[in-house]
Amino acid sequence: MSKPLPKYLTLEAARVTVRLSQPTELNGVQCDTISLRTPTVRDIRTASINAASDEEQAELNLFASLAEVGTKDLEGMALKDYTRLQSGYFRLVQDDDV
Repeated sequence: MSKPLPKYLTLEAARVTVRLSQPTELNGVQCDTISLRTPTVRDIRTASINAASDEEQAELNLFASLAEVGTKDLEGMALKDYTRLQSGYFRLVQDDDV
């Protein structure tokens, strides 16, 4: 049985939206939420290839692609909010039976 969904996440079939603890600049706009679309295998491969064996950079590349923001925007997020984004991603990709 999976844990209940945290209040800061909104999970849909093909997207997760994360409510941030503080507004963050994304693509030049102050935002209080960020959404990730469901990744494809191509997204995962591209993020890894462009990171040259750096797992942290691969994750940043992947999240930036899925959210349609720059990696610098994600690097500027509060760590608490980046952790929320990671949590949202893993909820998005987990198997429904988990």
